[in-house]
Amino acid sequence: MIRRCTDSDFPTIEAVINEAAQAYHGVIPADCWHNPYMTGSALQAEIDAGVEFWGWEDSGILAGLMGIQYVRDVTLIRHAYVRTASQGRGIGGALLGFLADRASGTLLVGTWAAAAWAIRFYERHGFRLVSPREKDELLAAYWSIPLRQKETSVVLASTRHSRPSEI
Repeated sequence: MIRRCTDSDFPTIEAVINEAAQAYHGVIPADCWHNPYMTGSALQAEIDAGVEFWGWEDSGILAGLMGIQYVRDVTLIRHAYVRTASQGRGIGGALLGFLADRASGTLLVGTWAAAAWAIRFYERHGFRLVSPREKDELLAAYWSIPLRQKETSVVLASTRHSRPSEI
């Protein structure tokens, strides 16, 4: 069952992100890795910035989650994670489809360039990598992330949604 996460889910959201993000350890640049991957204060800052989390609940347990953020004329998919034990069951795809149906304007997602599995996941679900020039423009326009993260990230755009008018 997909449901909107509530304030009471905060500790679980933080735990799911930090468990699933272990996949990045040793893959993304070492200077971008943190333990925990996302602190509670960083998670709260994302929520305060407008990231709305939705989760896949299975037998009362939040097995996966994904955020959606509306930024001017685009919709961003943010922080997509599935518990390790629940991966490979279609939870990420179900969450992505659910949130894509709620998108307005262009639907974009950013991920680490080294996270080949994440890039393949989004491509299987109708996204395409944008050019390096577009990536730089989109990250500057729609994300608030550190420069080093921008340098080591990619952006994918949904092929089912239009492109931003200024790009």
